[in-house]
Amino acid sequence: MINNEDFLDEIGDNHFSSNAQNPLRADAFDITDEEKIEKIKKDVENILQTLGMDLTDDSIKGTPNRVAKMFVKEIFGGLNPAKQPKASTFDNNYKYGEMLVEKNITVYSTCEHHLLPIIGRAHVAYISSGRVIGLSKMNRIVEYYAKRPQVQERLTMQIVQELQKALGTEDVACVIDAKHLCVNSRGIKDIESSTVTSEFGGKFKDPQTKREFLDYIKLDTQF
Repeated sequence: MINNEDFLDEIGDNHFSSNAQNPLRADAFDITDEEKIEKIKKDVENILQTLGMDLTDDSIKGTPNRVAKMFVKEIFGGLNPAKQPKASTFDNNYKYGEMLVEKNITVYSTCEHHLLPIIGRAHVAYISSGRVIGLSKMNRIVEYYAKRPQVQERLTMQIVQELQKALGTEDVACVIDAKHLCVNSRGIKDIESSTVTSEFGGKFKDPQTKREFLDYIKLDTQF
């Protein structure tokens, strides 16, 4: 009989996700950000005290509040739908019908299994079916979905799905190449490896179009 705790550890150590959406409770936003900060602050204080840290020391006494604000306002701010960027689109008046690629978008996310950083680059492309989106909005969409406890596969899919919805086309692709500090700094401690994930929609499923995109971002990985 498999111990449930061992089973859950195995999921986390192997970086599997049990949910294609971020697993949020229905009451996730019943309290304010300020109330969340106060609750998390007390939890961080308890963790540090349990570890034996002296919270009267000037260097660490402000850490619980800093961590709580960082969680709510920064690295997990993408959980709040109120912070979702407005994906404004415009008519493709100049009739540009080729692939548009925004590459090397910085990704800072957090592994939901160990709450350690995921750091890498996202490469996003689309082919207009009549609408175009501002370049900075593509970066903001990546940032919004990255700022939550994540698995890289889910993040890749969410970026594509959001752009498909905004642009009204299936012709969207995303590749993410990132390092996971839960792999690099603990467990196997492999500092060289990175993880590459991809999601190809519409015309990007065609091998020639897919290859053109991968050539643009100079990625030799075969999909």
